[in-house]
Amino acid sequence: MTDVFGMLRRMKRPGLLIRAARNGADQYNRNEHLARLLEIEALPRSGLGLIQLIEIERDLNLQRQSDRCRYSCARHVEVLIVIMGEARLLRASLPDLTAVQPIASGTEAFLSAT
Repeated sequence: MTDVFGMLRRMKRPGLLIRAARNGADQYNRNEHLARLLEIEALPRSGLGLIQLIEIERDLNLQRQSDRCRYSCARHVEVLIVIMGEARLLRASLPDLTAVQPIASGTEAFLSAT
């Protein structure tokens, strides 16, 4: 899978856009917001959805920089809100790799591994 979190870390956007999106991200509702933004009914997994959203946001950022007549700040903030919400959901769904896992042995280890 593409390093989605690396892609997000490399994004550099104006602070005002990021602050506005952070304020909206707390009210993020995946079923409502992601479905409306992607114009689909069957929602993709968070990682796949994030990649699609990053592409949409990249286009909006290019519009912001060059084609100001077509650029919509409100849509850009909406996309950033959904990106932040999806990133939070994806991060929460990943196993905590820093936690120490006990070493299992014998039958219990076999059954838990299958």
